[in-house]
Amino acid sequence: MSSKLTPAFAYTVVYVKDVAKSVSFYANAFGCNVRRLDESHRWGELESGQTTIAFTPKHQHETDDVTGEVEDTTRSQKREAVEVCFAYEDVDAAYKRAVENGAVPVHEPEGKEWGQKVGYVRDIDGIVVRIGSHVRS
Repeated sequence: MSSKLTPAFAYTVVYVKDVAKSVSFYANAFGCNVRRLDESHRWGELESGQTTIAFTPKHQHETDDVTGEVEDTTRSQKREAVEVCFAYEDVDAAYKRAVENGAVPVHEPEGKEWGQKVGYVRDIDGIVVRIGSHVRS
């Protein structure tokens, strides 16, 4: 395959109610570095290793008109079709920091059969965030 056609995963976009609040929340709750917050507050980026996490408003004519509106899942029994996942060496401490900084606890960290320790919280928009260790082989 030509190197001009080799994909590189660039970023994941998370649609949120308030970009500035979400960028600040993720920086404080999960320890991410803020790469950029646009002056318009319609685009924000966090550094997360090799891939960027980007935030943009849930509703904007540029995307709603082209790809459709974002479905709002505000009930706690429902979740978005995607979750944000962070890997940490100390999952318990990361989970505690997230909750202390406004994340809503969903499930405390526990060991999984596939060799990973995982806990779940919701962010300020109700999006599920997985806090886990790297999978141990």
